[in-house]
Amino acid sequence: MSKLYIVPTPIGNLEDITLRALRILREVDLILAEDTRTTAVLLRHFDISTPMRSHHKFNEHATAQRIAEEILGANPNSSLHGKSGKTIALVSDAGTPGISDPGFLLVRTCLEAGVEVESLPGPTAFVPALLQSGFPCDRFCFEGFLPQKKGRSSRLAALADESRTMIFYESPFRIVRLLEQLGEHFGLDREISVSRELTKKFEETRRGSISSLLEYFRTTAPKGEFVLIVKGSLC
Repeated sequence: MSKLYIVPTPIGNLEDITLRALRILREVDLILAEDTRTTAVLLRHFDISTPMRSHHKFNEHATAQRIAEEILGANPNSSLHGKSGKTIALVSDAGTPGISDPGFLLVRTCLEAGVEVESLPGPTAFVPALLQSGFPCDRFCFEGFLPQKKGRSSRLAALADESRTMIFYESPFRIVRLLEQLGEHFGLDREISVSRELTKKFEETRRGSISSLLEYFRTTAPKGEFVLIVKGSLC
């Protein structure tokens, strides 16, 4: 039957993809990829030749409805038109689509159109970072990427008294600034764990106070994508 699959892909180490994910990527009629060049590396590695099409944050609003119609066979401009039981897989560059990546809008649109959506379990960067932080992980608050400008400071102020462990994503270009802002709102003594390049050759996790990690990254050029785990206010 026609269906949209949400397929997580490795965040670094290609061995982390599941056997089921590989089977789905081989069997579907089309793969929607955040960046087809990135996904092509994965597909070549596992000898998968399924056709791909770009689906990213810059075109998802314009294409979500059309994709839902393609799955249903209701889009006359689609190569899938008139063919029942066709399936499409959505992948991001790394990790699980919809978690700080495109995906939510397409899932919602497909569900509203009556398309079945099935999500496979798989890699997500914050899970290993959370588990190896040493902070409580039975209850946590996932914030992902904060707004780059408007609303950033007010969001951190609202989290100052958050008792659960908090999770943030950040790029290497803004990691020092984020640590400075965390220190301003949470206090420089608050404990934090910072992970980068998870599952890759140069994976690193550093733990300590915000002030100690701020000092480290001010003198050490930050590289890779970062996951910050901040201890809750009452932990």
